[in-house]
Amino acid sequence: MTAKEVCQRVWDISAPCAAEMGIHLWDVTFEKEGGQYMLTITIDREGHTDIDDCEKLSRYVDPFLDAKEFASLPPYTLCVSSAGLTRRLRRPEHFASCMGKEVELRFYRPINGSRTAVGILKDYDSETGSVTLDEDGTVTVYEPKDIAAVRLYVSI
Repeated sequence: MTAKEVCQRVWDISAPCAAEMGIHLWDVTFEKEGGQYMLTITIDREGHTDIDDCEKLSRYVDPFLDAKEFASLPPYTLCVSSAGLTRRLRRPEHFASCMGKEVELRFYRPINGSRTAVGILKDYDSETGSVTLDEDGTVTVYEPKDIAAVRLYVSI
């Protein structure tokens, strides 16, 4: 099973419980972090999510992960967490829900001397993956080959 298939299957398993709890799934990832694989289910709720939401969804999903279909996976840790204030934007619906908000782009290599850009999210092209930012009146289109991550930006 590929990482993408694992994520989709875990999404399908988690969605009914999440809906019943009044939360929605933000993302599911299966990635190697250091020497350890992490299966991360990220959730969100109007207002806020708390540790009880994470625990309840984790307890719901965990028995399903013991099924034969997941037996070929390398050892991993299951993590259920809140999307948080500086949530990562990866799916088209993430970008749609954050249009007009301030975001931070992190680049693989410096662009115009910087590895980051902060601005208002003006557009996201779901076909090409390009992201358009308004950075203090300068509108720039960034290509997906240059973007390592996109997150909501919170200034304190």
